[in-house]
Amino acid sequence: MPLAVLGLGSNQADPKAQLDRAVQALSSLGQIKEVAPYILSKPEGYDAQPDFVNTVVLLSTPYKPVDLLKKLKEIEKKHGRIPTFKNGPRVIDLDILFYDDQIIFDTDVMLFVPHPRLHEREFVLKPLSYILPDLTHPQLGKTITALYRELMRNKGVATCKIL
Repeated sequence: MPLAVLGLGSNQADPKAQLDRAVQALSSLGQIKEVAPYILSKPEGYDAQPDFVNTVVLLSTPYKPVDLLKKLKEIEKKHGRIPTFKNGPRVIDLDILFYDDQIIFDTDVMLFVPHPRLHEREFVLKPLSYILPDLTHPQLGKTITALYRELMRNKGVATCKIL
């Protein structure tokens, strides 16, 4: 079965419990192979909100990427996600970061894999580096470890903490 790497985040209504519930819900979409440590991170793009709790999940799934995206949106809705504004607070956020080594650019359903900004986000790269440090980004040709080191060199200071 294909392997999907999913990013999870929450900063509302007990974020850690929200991630626990989301991981449990994801098990209905296939076999969870691994869950990265939970990370506490500062919000990006809109600072006037609580910190986020993030993690990454490796899921073996029979769903094709577009179908998986639909299922993730259903889980978000079921768990109380109400769309607000870009980078705003959310009870749960589920993103497809990677899907095997595929490169997907589907503007009809707004599915872009690998996630177009994952290499700029410590809250994605840090947990990802725990479970898939040697995974090579199919477009950038660098491992997760290399991308994380490069981000930290450019950023200068780590802002995410393991919970």
